[in-house]
Amino acid sequence: MTTTYSAPSLLAGMAALAGRWDGPAPVSEPVVLAERADVLVVRVGDVVVKAHRPGMDPAALRARLSLAASPALRGIVLPPVLPAGGGPGVSVVDGRLVTVWPLGRPVEPAGPVPWEEAGRLLAALHRVPLPALDASAGLPRCGAAARLARTMRELERVGSSPAVSEIRRAHATLPRWAWTPADPDWRGAEGGEAGLVLVHGDWHLGQLVRRADTGRPAGEPGWLLIDVDDLGLGTPSWDLGRIAAWQASGLLPPDVWERFLAAYRGSGGPAVSEGRDPWPAVDVAARAYTVQSAAVAVLRAGREGRAPDEVDSALVDACRRIADLHRSG
Repeated sequence: MTTTYSAPSLLAGMAALAGRWDGPAPVSEPVVLAERADVLVVRVGDVVVKAHRPGMDPAALRARLSLAASPALRGIVLPPVLPAGGGPGVSVVDGRLVTVWPLGRPVEPAGPVPWEEAGRLLAALHRVPLPALDASAGLPRCGAAARLARTMRELERVGSSPAVSEIRRAHATLPRWAWTPADPDWRGAEGGEAGLVLVHGDWHLGQLVRRADTGRPAGEPGWLLIDVDDLGLGTPSWDLGRIAAWQASGLLPPDVWERFLAAYRGSGGPAVSEGRDPWPAVDVAARAYTVQSAAVAVLRAGREGRAPDEVDSALVDACRRIADLHRSG
């Protein structure tokens, strides 16, 4: 059955919007690149159109789009396609907020994984001087805490199970700022030793694309960060947390984590200092992403009507270890 997010009216409206930048030729047929319960991403010719999750704050999205277009983020974040006459670049199609982006090439599943380049990109993002950003006075908070809160609310709507119980136990170990978007103390608590910087807020390998116009030498295409839905002020450990969670859950080899971390540190990343144990700095973010990833896995398995697979089980087991460790501590 076709979902409301791939309704013909939404797809047609997204294709028509893309046609404004896809040249004088007839509008290309939209090709779905990603479809989830809350997001639809389609390719139309040489541009990508994204319908953002329902309920997204338009002002926050406009601020994030402005950040992505800022010269201070050139070579770090993929800039959006903006109207020729200026403007925010956020449209409304079929009741959804929609943005337009250049086409990029993602990480190939069977190709080499650019862990070191990812570490360097995140370090560069975290080192962007906030005064260099036009919107620095009104930067939104990084959306990681809000994302976790939405996932846990969705988990509350499913029946109880041993897996759900372990996820909730691990969630209970987190400080309030990690899962409460409206926490008034988040700036002091979340900033920690590294202070508040500009962070991606939902980084993983799917958030990398290659472009030829990144200011790098000819023949060296480079990588750029995509998806600004959670871009904003926060602790830089948020952007290392998911990779740390994978490593702690046994889903990522320790040597890969070390390569990624060495590249981040070597590029001046502020989240973890050279020569110091990184885990005190990334612990909260790693726990938060373990909880969120496990909850998403359980919810997905339920929607697909299947038992948890090996990866799902590894994440739930990691939640159990987190809860037991903090209970005993």
